[in-house]
Amino acid sequence: MTGRIFTADHHVYDLPQPLAWTVTHTGSVPCDSYSMTVLYEADMAPVLRLAAGFAAIEAGQTVLRGIVDEYTVDLDEDGLRATIMGRGYAARLLDNESRPVTYQSATLEEIIRCHVTPYGITCDAVAPVWANSVYTVASGCSQWKALDNFCRTYGGFSPRFARDGKLLAVPETQTRRLAVGEGAPVLSCSFRENHYGVLTEVLVIDKTRGVSYSVENPDMIQKGGQCRRVVYTPGQSTWAAMRYTGEYQIEQSRQDESEVTICLPGSFLAFPGDRLDLDLPRLGLNGTFRVAEAENDFSQDRGAVVTLKAKELE
Repeated sequence: MTGRIFTADHHVYDLPQPLAWTVTHTGSVPCDSYSMTVLYEADMAPVLRLAAGFAAIEAGQTVLRGIVDEYTVDLDEDGLRATIMGRGYAARLLDNESRPVTYQSATLEEIIRCHVTPYGITCDAVAPVWANSVYTVASGCSQWKALDNFCRTYGGFSPRFARDGKLLAVPETQTRRLAVGEGAPVLSCSFRENHYGVLTEVLVIDKTRGVSYSVENPDMIQKGGQCRRVVYTPGQSTWAAMRYTGEYQIEQSRQDESEVTICLPGSFLAFPGDRLDLDLPRLGLNGTFRVAEAENDFSQDRGAVVTLKAKELE
């Protein structure tokens, strides 16, 4: 693993061989993140003070691009060490607030041009999505939320970031698969199902037009759940947008309903969006899951370990 620093005055510096590192991929929010610990050298001081960007490079491939949030220099019985920490490029959109703006029949390309490109983020893949109604970015909304809300409302998908830091504003089409069976060297595995907060119904009300629409979650209703939310939408809401709002609220509430966490030796075995095929009869796990988060850790004592968090596919 090589850690590469990009300074605010446009210089590039490769860090010494790391003692330990962590690279976590989510592809979305919460952001990708990283930390890297190296032996500290005196000539690193001016570099760290101006450190703005970071790249993690494994076997010649960039596995993460992001920003530098923090660094520390520590002295103890083990010597001098420096640790650099930060987040992926989604942080640039989360950290910047949009001004209030209303669009008429906006396209996704227009949203990206106004809310993404000014922050140094490139986008090679843009879905042909446009708003068939008024799209409003409210006061206090982050640039990420302005983009994400548009993609979810009119495209039915969430944008995400590739490992090289480029924005992917298209539906997910990842087909890479990782199979884990009884013979695999599983270090640990757990399965959790949590019904708390999972909505059974969302009642969407447009007070301006005096109409309402109810969306139900039949799976949770069959399990005996009873949790309703009432959502008020701004004026000029279409029936499609109102229905989407209800479905979106239910889907969001189900994000953490069930989750598998599995730890394996190695690193970068899977990334968010990949499929995880599990066949672990002892845990009663047999099926295909979507990888939501991949945390890759390395230390000289333990070696490389990857922890995957995966959600059950519908």
